[in-house]
Amino acid sequence: MTAIRRRVANRALTAGEKLPSIRKLARDMHVSPSTVVDAYDRLAAEGLIRSRPGSGFYVAGHLPPATLTEVEPQFDRAIDPFWVSRQSLDAGPEMLRPGCGWLPPDWMPNAAIRRAIRALARADDSVLADYGATRGSLALRRLLVRQFAAEGIEAGADQILLTTSGTRAIDLLCRFLLNPGDTVLVDDPCYFNFQALLRVHRARIVSVPYTQTGPDIALFNEQLATHRPRLYITNAALHNPTGATLAPRTAHRILTAAAAHDLIIVEDEIFADFEPEPSPRLASLDGLSRVIRIGSFSKTLSASIRCGYIVARPDWIEGLVDLQVATNFGGPSPVAAELVFGTLSDGSYRKHLTGLRSRLAKRRREIVGQLEEINVHPWTLPRGGFYLWCHLPDGRDAAEVAKAALREGVVLAPGNVFSVTQSATDLMRFNVAQMNPRVLSVLEQSLR
Repeated sequence: MTAIRRRVANRALTAGEKLPSIRKLARDMHVSPSTVVDAYDRLAAEGLIRSRPGSGFYVAGHLPPATLTEVEPQFDRAIDPFWVSRQSLDAGPEMLRPGCGWLPPDWMPNAAIRRAIRALARADDSVLADYGATRGSLALRRLLVRQFAAEGIEAGADQILLTTSGTRAIDLLCRFLLNPGDTVLVDDPCYFNFQALLRVHRARIVSVPYTQTGPDIALFNEQLATHRPRLYITNAALHNPTGATLAPRTAHRILTAAAAHDLIIVEDEIFADFEPEPSPRLASLDGLSRVIRIGSFSKTLSASIRCGYIVARPDWIEGLVDLQVATNFGGPSPVAAELVFGTLSDGSYRKHLTGLRSRLAKRRREIVGQLEEINVHPWTLPRGGFYLWCHLPDGRDAAEVAKAALREGVVLAPGNVFSVTQSATDLMRFNVAQMNPRVLSVLEQSLR
């Protein structure tokens, strides 16, 4: 296959030209005819060649370019809510990504995932071939019911809608609850993709400053009275990017204000499993009356196995089911849901979470010390998770530091990609699990 691809790329074989017969190529390359048949079939599947029954194989009419340009970092891209996502997702294996929002592959429960994959090979044909049910796997939803009950969230399986990802969950809720021009309240700073999604849905975004115990309640009430937002989207457990945890008093005041102003709250709890002990959950305090909980398994299990969920009132779930059918024709892939269920059900998964929390606690302490040596200081010390929200020295512009680091092969997350008001110029989010000595060296150099 490599030899044929090379000849096509070099134009030694041109469009429409007949390839050597199976027997001739087998003789010339000293391989068996069955090897050539397999190679030709695979190249035909790729579209590089095509078969003419009774005649042989021919080079396809539309050839690939003679040279392919690899995707490279976009040094001149504007620092906006897409900046970190684009740079991190497209980064090659040689790039370092302390600005990204996921753990390194060797931190994940790969042995348990492999066991689930082997079990999947013995699953019914319907799991491998059919569309997903409208609400998603019942077995996985029942497992989530038990997990939520341990957090004080009482919800039946009919109140859980599985989605293709946590991001997709927010997208469905925006489609379901918002009209173009509606106002949505977010924290400042907040997860940058909240902003990106809301702009796609043409929502009007307003923000409230986030403190070490949650949103500034006085300003929260002021924003509700002034702008009458339809939604408030937030993280209660281990806020992204700050790592702060919502205080019980603040949680109570948020719910009181939401009831007074008819506000719906979307609580994204994707980092909840990183907490050493559960903090207050708006969904449990509210009883899923006006709070909707969403999440996924990309941070603790796998970002490659895409599956998320929405937990909400039964009447809202009914409307969301119809919307998911209209836009996705069913729930998430049964293969993905089965892999998630198999891994979560594995006896080793709880041990994985315990080990992960311990490993991250140690890494956070180490990275805090190393950052402070170069005069980079944390805004707060998180109870868990893998983020540190840090002040850069001497009011340095984090965007300029990030651009300088990118030229050295390091993707950083400058503060203003998280800030609606662009008030985080000298702040930066670091993923402690993705830090290493080279990152610290490049960061120190970029700060000069």
